[in-house]
Amino acid sequence: MIAGFPAWMFASAVVAGYVLGSIPFGLLLTRLAGLGDIRAIGSGNIGATNVLRTGRKGLAIGTLVLDGGKGALAVLLVKAFMSADANVLALTAGAAAVGGHNFPVWLKFKGGKGVATTFGLMLAAAPVVGVMACTTWLVIAFIFRISSLAALVGLALAPLYALLLGYPEEAVAFAVLGVLGWIRHGANLRRLIKGEEPRIGTTSAAKP
Repeated sequence: MIAGFPAWMFASAVVAGYVLGSIPFGLLLTRLAGLGDIRAIGSGNIGATNVLRTGRKGLAIGTLVLDGGKGALAVLLVKAFMSADANVLALTAGAAAVGGHNFPVWLKFKGGKGVATTFGLMLAAAPVVGVMACTTWLVIAFIFRISSLAALVGLALAPLYALLLGYPEEAVAFAVLGVLGWIRHGANLRRLIKGEEPRIGTTSAAKP
């Protein structure tokens, strides 16, 4: 038993969440649009920020929504089908979706950085906290025009928002995912320190 649930339920949540999260929407959408392999341009990332570097805003928005939806759907499916309080189980499924996005088996475990998927999880698990984290991203992005900086600040503050609003379990989950997100942004951090991080809307960037 884990948090009151059989181990097989947690295993199922992890597997289902991972498979859902591993769908590389950025790669699929750009290929369907005839733009080739998104991993060959810009940062080489499969997320919405790199898709935006193709100049196709619609594809970038679609990638953002679908990647965020992976985290949200993983949480909501568990909550919908479990009659008992399955908060920890839902968070586990959502975290697995982030893991699937970051390390998809179909792409030799080379995926994205998980920001949109993590924010989608937050919106589903603790809507007010999710809205605050997304608003933080928007404000920082609007001021500095740097997506990675906005993501790092949003990820860092989300656990604090959750604690202040009385979501202790979510705060722990968001903190763990925040640490993962910061680790995944290691190259971005180095460029930020050097003042070399590209701004939102640039069409090219050095691979990390």
